[in-house]
Amino acid sequence: MPVTPYRYRAPDEDSGRWAGFQFRPGDIVISTRSKSGTTWMQMICALLVFKTPDLPHPLTEISPWLDWTGAPVQSLFAHLGAQRHRRFFKTHTPLDGVPIDPRASYIVVARHPLDAAVSLYHQGDNIDRERLRELTGASAPDPDEPEKTREPVRDWLLDWIAEKADPREHLDSLPGFMHHLADAWSRREESNVLLVHYEDLSADLDAKMGRVADWLGVDLPAAERSELVRAASFETMKRNSAALAPNQGGIFKDTGRFFRRGRSGSGTDLLTAGELDEYRERCAALAPAGLLEWLHRGR
Repeated sequence: MPVTPYRYRAPDEDSGRWAGFQFRPGDIVISTRSKSGTTWMQMICALLVFKTPDLPHPLTEISPWLDWTGAPVQSLFAHLGAQRHRRFFKTHTPLDGVPIDPRASYIVVARHPLDAAVSLYHQGDNIDRERLRELTGASAPDPDEPEKTREPVRDWLLDWIAEKADPREHLDSLPGFMHHLADAWSRREESNVLLVHYEDLSADLDAKMGRVADWLGVDLPAAERSELVRAASFETMKRNSAALAPNQGGIFKDTGRFFRRGRSGSGTDLLTAGELDEYRERCAALAPAGLLEWLHRGR
């Protein structure tokens, strides 16, 4: 009997929007936590599907975010239903909140949580909150409430590590990150689930794109391979941010700032050895040792 997915809800996303979605053979679901390589994997899939860096439409139109409440769900389904290429779309929902269809492939991208958290902090400064409220129907802040002063990134990161959040209610907390990845880790032997590490993409993009292509059963033509790999590089994607950043409805102040640095180590660089020990102790209580060894890669 099929397992009913858990329903995840946040101010701008709702995994209940998956209900009634009609899968097709070959569909690709890209499931990540925020700032963990979502757009990167979407671009890799786009290049593998279309075999050219000249995409027919902006990436968010080709590969939409199904959970996002800023777009009417029925018009989104109609848009996807009209697509004739192999479809690929993103979600920030863990796999236990997504329908698992045997005809579909599920790619989960993992990034060192401290690096993802620092990137998430900086992205917060680039979001047009008023525009986001307009799109999602969220209520405006109380004008009588004093505006909060944002903590410096190091202080914010220490609070993020220490926060005792419900992982299913606060997906971008440390417990939420670990819940998402632990769920995927438990499925890693399933034939239609692939875990990809952000640092593997950084270390050897050519080899990792080839691995993803093989797993998806997609031919990566030798003649165009170097051009396609170059198009998926951080530098090229940053240059093309207007067409590639997930700027649904104009929620970003600057699409170029979405691709901030694209490197590893920015989180660990902010912390002392003792603080890193505390981070590791928190992680050990949240996820299995095998996952943590794979995720942290010696850092």
